[in-house]
Amino acid sequence: MKALFVLFAIFTIINAASLKIEEEKVNYEGYKVYKVNIANKEQRAVIHQLATNLELSIWHEDREHIDLMVNPKQQSVFSNLTFARGIENYEMISNLQSLINEEQKSVDSLDNTEFTWTRYHKLPEIETFIDNILSKYSAVAQEFVIGQSYEGRKIRGIKISYKSGNPGIFIEANIHAREWITSATATWFINELLTSSDTNVRNLAENYDWYIVPVLNVDGFVYSHEKDRLWRKTRQPIAHSTCIGTDGNRNFDSYWGIEGGSSTNPCDYDYAGPKAFSEPEIKGLADYLQANKNKLNILIAFHSYSQVLLSPYGHTTEELPENYEDLMKVAKAYADAVGVLPYATKYTYGTSAGSMYLASGATIEYAYNEVDIKITYTVEMRDTGRYGFVLPPVQILPNCEETMTGLMALVKESEQLGYLKLK
Repeated sequence: MKALFVLFAIFTIINAASLKIEEEKVNYEGYKVYKVNIANKEQRAVIHQLATNLELSIWHEDREHIDLMVNPKQQSVFSNLTFARGIENYEMISNLQSLINEEQKSVDSLDNTEFTWTRYHKLPEIETFIDNILSKYSAVAQEFVIGQSYEGRKIRGIKISYKSGNPGIFIEANIHAREWITSATATWFINELLTSSDTNVRNLAENYDWYIVPVLNVDGFVYSHEKDRLWRKTRQPIAHSTCIGTDGNRNFDSYWGIEGGSSTNPCDYDYAGPKAFSEPEIKGLADYLQANKNKLNILIAFHSYSQVLLSPYGHTTEELPENYEDLMKVAKAYADAVGVLPYATKYTYGTSAGSMYLASGATIEYAYNEVDIKITYTVEMRDTGRYGFVLPPVQILPNCEETMTGLMALVKESEQLGYLKLK
């Protein structure tokens, strides 16, 4: 009897220890984020080499800057090497964990059990929001399912259609798990299309069919809430690697695996996967787009951050899409409309490869090249790096308002250019 009691006690201790380990989150105490000024190709190569050798994380990259997260152990090495090479940089975030802690207070808040846009919500809350929308607005809102994630979660979307014969607009959000502002904006947008009395919003809601997926990368999104706030990829294990997950926005079968446009290293943030469509989330979305290609005129992929509209192509800087001038006119309309709002938020625009970096196998590449959707953009939302992926909840509603205003202008310009005729 005594032996059994001892064994039970040992089991209890081991079980408690394993639960403690299971509950631990990645802690970013002392991590800093720097904006690095890039003057030439040599400096860019140096920073990429540093990121690889020191295991630093690139948050954002464009023609002039690289935003780099540096862990506490490597900060002196980073500072010394950049100084020695004459590479200018300045600190944007002094302690990443402090931002995450502030954000988490709103996520965990019990003051308001309603679904609001003053805080970020976890997946179960977003699921309940979808259920309530489908129940309350059943005459015009219906569910569509992209498929199942690797971990078995259903990937849900809402179609809003007030009448037959409307051209279609598709919105994808949270393909990258850590970009919480995208699902917050997508759910707000759904709510506005169904509840707003504004004449312009009513026109947008009732004269177009909307297909909106608030959280595409459901597994990664849950992981970003429960384990690692900065998680980006899916959660499917990679054979012959200890690293987990694939960048869903590099996994589409459109110029997949182009050198420089994605990585072949499973541990990299932009790993393209072992093959195109290796991720069930991405294959499911591609299949849905193909099945509905004759209903869709516009596709928008919500991302953060950097305040830029990116059009195809992402796989090359040597070639422009056939309707490049029209794509730039439509993007300009979005940027101009947002720019005159009281927030005075500045958006830029260009091709993915030209404005930021090569990005092969992305959603907009697949939509443009394989599904014949000729108005398609990645919208990189707030901000330009002050908070990066950890955008404070107080900025959710301003970002939502900017997105609505921008999309109104985008749709209007697309209409005038003849892209919203029924296929």
